[in-house]
Amino acid sequence: MSIYDHFRPEERPFIDQVLTWKENAEIRHQDKMTDFLDPRQQDIVRSLIGQQDDVQVRIWGGAEGLERARAYIHPVYLHMEQSDWPLTLLTATYPVKFIQLTHRDLLGALMNSGLKREKFGDMTVEDGQIQLIVARESADFVRMNVTQIGRASVEFQEDSLSSYLVPDEKWIEASGTVSSLRLDAMLSQIYRIARSKASEAIDKGLVKVNWKKIEQTAFMLEQGDHLSVRGLGRSKLVEIEGTTKKEKIRVRWAKKG
Repeated sequence: MSIYDHFRPEERPFIDQVLTWKENAEIRHQDKMTDFLDPRQQDIVRSLIGQQDDVQVRIWGGAEGLERARAYIHPVYLHMEQSDWPLTLLTATYPVKFIQLTHRDLLGALMNSGLKREKFGDMTVEDGQIQLIVARESADFVRMNVTQIGRASVEFQEDSLSSYLVPDEKWIEASGTVSSLRLDAMLSQIYRIARSKASEAIDKGLVKVNWKKIEQTAFMLEQGDHLSVRGLGRSKLVEIEGTTKKEKIRVRWAKKG
């Protein structure tokens, strides 16, 4: 069985990249600090590298409990303290009494500036304060080019990573049975909506699997997949537990509360 058989075909380019990083560490004794990875990519890195005798990986996004993080892949004899991780916290304020900003406003401003999504990690927009973790090499670019978010003029300043306020988010686990691992069937079960409503959300482009928009209702999910439905929140297919005597599939999932 090929290593690719454990992953989806569309993930092959990223798998090849990770295997190259691993080979460079093993054979050429080179270390690698990646760009920001989403949780699915982090799972792939961990599964392909793990903690071997010759090569190790550490993943850090600036604070415990953050979603996006950079991976450090290195020969075992090399080491990097978290304080040396190439991350920068940028903060800004806006007049919350007069202007309402959202996470989406900040994301749009960053993307419109030309900054790649891989160059920044978690962010918060709350109570007149903006916090954004970026790759250290991109901090000056953000400060110079992101000066307007929505109707608010902003000026980012560098701050200590320890000042980042991690949102108090909880994941609530549940389990049940489904007739199929099709995307529409799973969304119906997890979000307690009619299957027709799930199909409609998929058709409208409101659904993402592993941070990629999916518009096929028959898309088959796999254990570990991360899901999001605009307006309904995020969830994760934690485990496929087997089948019942009536050939239903037992699944366990977690939903962000």
